[in-house]
Amino acid sequence: MGSFSIWHWLIVLLVVLLVFGTKKLRNLGSDLGGAVKGFKDGMKEATAEDAKPESQQASAPTAKVESSQTIDVQAKDKTTSGS
Repeated sequence: MGSFSIWHWLIVLLVVLLVFGTKKLRNLGSDLGGAVKGFKDGMKEATAEDAKPESQQASAPTAKVESSQTIDVQAKDKTTSGS
């Protein structure tokens, strides 16, 4: 039960081609390539954002909300419009 020989892999490849067809495999390959490219672009953007100077990061608006100070806007509207 060692590793497969080249003939085993060729038979597996032939069966896969017969089952899925070349068009589906080509589409699958292009979809996979596009996903990998998108992932790499996202990683480049994330590292570019991390590399920004501190002055640019500090000027970005940040919203800090404490759970004890949250207001249910829909409940407030219901009480004021119902009166």
